Amino acid sequence: MNTPEYFDDLLDHLHGMDSREEFAKALNGLLTPTELAEVCKRLQIFRMLEAGVPQREIAKQLGVGIATVTRGSRALQAEESDD
Repeated sequence: MNTPEYFDDLLDHLHGMDSREEFAKALNGLLTPTELAEVCKRLQIFRMLEAGVPQREIAKQLGVGIATVTRGSRALQAEESDD
């Protein structure tokens, strides 16, 4: 995985959160509302792919492009091959 500069700092910062509320506050402080919404949609894409929902149906339900779902599928496959 190609990680951005300071990625370890981000992981350490988030890992240091003691509660769900603290974690939510950190995410809301780090990400714009649009970025946060996109991350949430990406997680839903992963969950729906894992549940076997067809890519076109995922795109339709979440209101995203098929390319976004395909990118999520590739990322999920790469994650599984790393295990």
